[in-house]
Amino acid sequence: MRISTLSRISIILLSLLLFTSCEALKNFLSRDLEEEDYSVGELYVDEYVSEVPYVPTPSAEAKAAGRVNSLGIERAPGDNEQLYDAIEAWMGTPYKYGGTTKEGVDCSAFVGHIVREVYQRRLHRVANDMQQDVTLITKSELREGDIVFFTNSKGRVSHVGIYLKDGLFAHSSTSRGVIISRLDDSYWSKHFYKGGRLN
Repeated sequence: MRISTLSRISIILLSLLLFTSCEALKNFLSRDLEEEDYSVGELYVDEYVSEVPYVPTPSAEAKAAGRVNSLGIERAPGDNEQLYDAIEAWMGTPYKYGGTTKEGVDCSAFVGHIVREVYQRRLHRVANDMQQDVTLITKSELREGDIVFFTNSKGRVSHVGIYLKDGLFAHSSTSRGVIISRLDDSYWSKHFYKGGRLN
């Protein structure tokens, strides 16, 4: 069977189009996924943090006076107990990339659940996009209920938590699940980007 020159050219062009389309599609998907804080073959680049959860140690006085909230943090007048109770209900939930339930939750889903329950607000699903839902503030301006944003090694916002007080924040850690950490921890201090106050 003899293949005509026109048929050969058609096969070559079709092959080029197919391979070019696959590469273009792969590039498009890769770029699109990165925009959603995913990267092909890697999950949350450099965000895995092996950490020991912060365990609050309230004073004996505060314990005796009943001034310790459900997370073991000393209560003060004006503390939002609903916020602390909502976080307590998620404590110990394992981290799951893309997870949205108490069987496994990622950082942005955890923050989204808490904000929706406590403040009746809906946030974007992706950590980086949550910046659109807040007014960015400095670390010194943080107050209870603010969102805290952290960057990865590429300088992109890739992690979020909820600020409590006294340098403490709650988040879904890649190594420990939902825990309380300190902003002055070496990793979190280095990667802190901004705080965010709900608009």
